[in-house]
Amino acid sequence: MKADIRRKGKVEKVMEFVERMRKVQEEAGAILRKAQEEMKKQADKGKREVEEWKKGEKIMLSTKDLVFKERPTKKLTERYVRPYIIEEVVLRNTVKLKLPTFMRIHPVVNVSQIVRYREPVKR
Repeated sequence: MKADIRRKGKVEKVMEFVERMRKVQEEAGAILRKAQEEMKKQADKGKREVEEWKKGEKIMLSTKDLVFKERPTKKLTERYVRPYIIEEVVLRNTVKLKLPTFMRIHPVVNVSQIVRYREPVKR
């Protein structure tokens, strides 16, 4: 009989421990989900929609990473040069451009380096 009393007490303590651990785990899970939602909200603030590019569209290429030997200062160069034509859309964020042969750069560029060409306003 003494063995049954000891076992019963141990089982009750084990069950209390299990219940306490389950509550702690649920609380921790709720806190982690809340933190995850807040982090996603902050991360999504800086995101913007990706523009869709089509073959044959005219674009302007950024001069940010281009080297011009004839221009003495980077400060006075244009931000974007010439209208070029998109030859192929490789991925959502990369396009292949139809570039002249004198430009010694790779024709596949990231979309962050291009902007849509707008026809100049005629007065």
